[in-house]
Amino acid sequence: QLQASGGGLVQPGGSLRLSCSASGLTFTRYTMAWFRQAPGKEREFVAVIRVSGGTTYYGDAVKGRFTISRDNGKNTLYLQMNSLKPEDTAVYYCAAGTPILSSSRLEAGYRFWGQGTQVTVSS
Repeated sequence: QLQASGGGLVQPGGSLRLSCSASGLTFTRYTMAWFRQAPGKEREFVAVIRVSGGTTYYGDAVKGRFTISRDNGKNTLYLQMNSLKPEDTAVYYCAAGTPILSSSRLEAGYRFWGQGTQVTVSS
C-alpha cells in the first residue's frame, strides 16, 4: 500500500513537500512516480525516480521547480515542490511499478497507487 501525505493550501510562490509511505511491498524493487489530476482534466505525469534514485525525469510543467527523491531505508518517496503556481492545483498521487524506461511517464506502467493528497495553490 501507498499512503500519500503533505498536501494543503499554499500561496503562489510557496513550497510544499509531499511524502508517500510504502508498506506491504518491497520498496526497492519499484520505480516510483508522482502523477496529478486537476479538476476536469486527465491525470498527468509529474516525476519519476528509478530504484537507485540516480535517474529522474520530470514533466515539462514542473521541471526546474519540483524535485523527486526517495529514501529506500524508510520506504518513502518525496516530492519537493517550490515556486508553486495556481495551475499546480490538483490531487497528487504516488505510484509504484516496473515500467521500462521509455514508458515510465505512462500510468499503465504502475501497479500500485496511493489515495492522493490535495494540493491547492491560491492567494
